[in-house]
Amino acid sequence: MKILVVSDTHGRHENLEEIMRQAGRIDAMIHLGDAEGCEEYIRELAGCPLSIVAGNNDFFSDLDREEELQIGKYKVLITHGHYYYVAMGLEDLRKEALGRGMDIVMFGHTHRPYLNSSKGVTMLNPGSVSYPRQEGHKPSYALMEIDEEGEAHFCLKYLD
Repeated sequence: MKILVVSDTHGRHENLEEIMRQAGRIDAMIHLGDAEGCEEYIRELAGCPLSIVAGNNDFFSDLDREEELQIGKYKVLITHGHYYYVAMGLEDLRKEALGRGMDIVMFGHTHRPYLNSSKGVTMLNPGSVSYPRQEGHKPSYALMEIDEEGEAHFCLKYLD
């Protein structure tokens, strides 16, 4: 199973369209917020099951602020992250995920890619498709793949 994870598209879709071409066939897509009213366009573009949560710029959205997903054997929390103050640090979000028995937590908001597995939880931020803030400022996304043994593998990717 191959899952594309993106965040912070902010209504700009040229990079998302290119990411979809580069990623090839995907089985599911997760969008971690700040779609800015373009949820239906993203759903059509994905052409597969889409989980999407509200970000701090999704002002008039009726999207949930977070969701709990079951992906294979993994319990996954998806959120934009601003309610957990991720720009100030990740410990609140880590504690929330652990307290809810999550294996993986995915978040956006900072526009900086991040991947870390420690202290009992994998934390993933795919960065921003439209407004990257990390050194080099390349739009980024993540792929999560579940192998034949049911193990998850993550890869952060960048557009040139």
